[in-house]
Amino acid sequence: MSQPRSLERLRHHYEVEKELAARLRASTREERPVLFQKLYQELFDRVPDHPRLTRRASPEESQRKVEGQMRLLRPFLKPGGTLVEVAPGDCRLGYAACAAGAGRVIGVDISDQRLEADKARAPSAFELVVYDGYHLDLPAGIADVAFSYQFLEHLHPDDVRPHFDIVNRLLKPGGWYVFDTPHRFSGPHDISVVFGSELVGFHFQEWTLGDMSRHLRQCGFSNMQAIKGGRRCGSVMTAAWLLVESITGLLPRALRKRIADRLFQSVTVAAQKPL
Repeated sequence: MSQPRSLERLRHHYEVEKELAARLRASTREERPVLFQKLYQELFDRVPDHPRLTRRASPEESQRKVEGQMRLLRPFLKPGGTLVEVAPGDCRLGYAACAAGAGRVIGVDISDQRLEADKARAPSAFELVVYDGYHLDLPAGIADVAFSYQFLEHLHPDDVRPHFDIVNRLLKPGGWYVFDTPHRFSGPHDISVVFGSELVGFHFQEWTLGDMSRHLRQCGFSNMQAIKGGRRCGSVMTAAWLLVESITGLLPRALRKRIADRLFQSVTVAAQKPL
């Protein structure tokens, strides 16, 4: 969090997010495209000191975030290639990818969340596509790489498989989906953690590497590589991390969390579409 907040402000954030998340959990697929946008805006209106808002207002924190994301993404970017970023938010990462040599960057989101200053400095190679979260009117096989950061945990459980199906369709054969999402063993990673151990906020679920490996195979991805310390692991090291994770998962919850706080803060992986 950008600035320490009082327990009173944290409790307010918790109660508001818990209330709004309950409405999302009970929603239908038909309701969610409008409801997601509406309820997140209500959250930010009612919780003006939300960390997402305060981070965006800080140039230093915003720059650190972009630099960290570029460390994950850069090994997969091809000069002149096409990147699709899911839920780009302020789109500053997409702008940085254009500057790093991407030929085309397409941000896809349910709304345009950019500040006016960010809109004004958009590179010519960047475009933002606003869609309903389900029907994305882009050609199949358009992307060399897709990217999302701290996004999957916000998906309603019924929308996880459709999301991966969309990404798979957009990727070229051999293309990569690079993403980062919080790890379940060290969670909860949303406001829920301040007052309990169960996810009751806008994180609908958090994964392990093992969970994600199985899910990716079911969604048609042929190769998953873990990314640890900003470095891409090969198949042997990925298997080693999966083993360490499975052993950690057998430990009592308190000990498991202490270890996971050091080893498993996030599930950060690259998944490849078959050639």
